[in-house]
Amino acid sequence: MLGCLVAGRLVQTDPVQVSSDKFVFELPDYESVKHVVVFMLGTVPFPAGTGGAVYFCFPDPTGGGGGAVWQLLGFITNDKPSAIFKLSGLRAADGGTGPFGSVAPGSAAPSVAQVGVSVEPLEQLAQQSPAAGAAVSTVDSFLLFTQKMLDSLFNFASSFAVTQAQMTPNPSETFVPSSCVLRWYENFQRRLAHNPNFWKS
Repeated sequence: MLGCLVAGRLVQTDPVQVSSDKFVFELPDYESVKHVVVFMLGTVPFPAGTGGAVYFCFPDPTGGGGGAVWQLLGFITNDKPSAIFKLSGLRAADGGTGPFGSVAPGSAAPSVAQVGVSVEPLEQLAQQSPAAGAAVSTVDSFLLFTQKMLDSLFNFASSFAVTQAQMTPNPSETFVPSSCVLRWYENFQRRLAHNPNFWKS
């Protein structure tokens, strides 16, 4: 039901099932991995009222095969079946044992990390705080940021609006009609809804 993808590598769709509700993908040469995508294959949904907490596991920092260090990256659900997580900013010192225990399953090689998915109730997922450096990168969050930025600009500019009768002549000041700002605002929103990356061209 789950897949894992690192850019430039083959897709992994065969996690190791370490218990009835926990799955682990191995990540060889993890030092070179900047982002990882975890997603549902669309074949089997999560049981009703549950989702998957996504964890990243550093190998034992001492290389001695001891306890592994797990960090919560975020989660996926039936309504949000995929997510991109940033790994490059994470540090082993900031983690803990997580729901997978203190020993990492599978290979004990020092360059092999793991990505674990733990099936948990949605209420529990909503109360958890992901690692600070594992910001989820999605188009949705970009669109939300852009929308909030547009709203802020329009509201800020509108707070200075005055009628022509209220204007005080000032030869050094340039005035822009608020209708121009509104027209730009609506145009930008329309283009963003059609293609979130239009501004790159």
